[in-house]
Amino acid sequence: MPSGDAQRTWFPEMIEMLRTEYDATLSIPELVAFTDRLDGTLQRIRAERRIVPPMFWCPCCGKRVRSAKPRVSVRAAILALGRFDIADRGMVKALEKKWKHYRKEKSLDNYGHSVAAGTESSNARAADECLHTPDPDLS
Repeated sequence: MPSGDAQRTWFPEMIEMLRTEYDATLSIPELVAFTDRLDGTLQRIRAERRIVPPMFWCPCCGKRVRSAKPRVSVRAAILALGRFDIADRGMVKALEKKWKHYRKEKSLDNYGHSVAAGTESSNARAADECLHTPDPDLS
């Protein structure tokens, strides 16, 4: 595995996908579907190349564990449009505001999927609970 790939989220294939498939006229639901395809591409690339997430020391339990697998959120895809000069700053800012409003209105998570009412966020954990979840596939 090339140096730095463990932390990498945006591979050249994904950037090319952004450049060729992104269209400024996409609706927010279409943008969510596009983001799902980007995330699927990321997961496929990492699986094919056997790229595992980097290790870190858990601040809670002190064990050395793998970090979570990276994913592409809708906001990350929007910001990547500006980062890779696919869209200008104004368009990125406007799209980001549109996504924020739509997400709140529809009660969606960072990836554009429904959040069941009353369920606890995966980021909100008890103070005595570790921040990692052991993944037997990555041990």
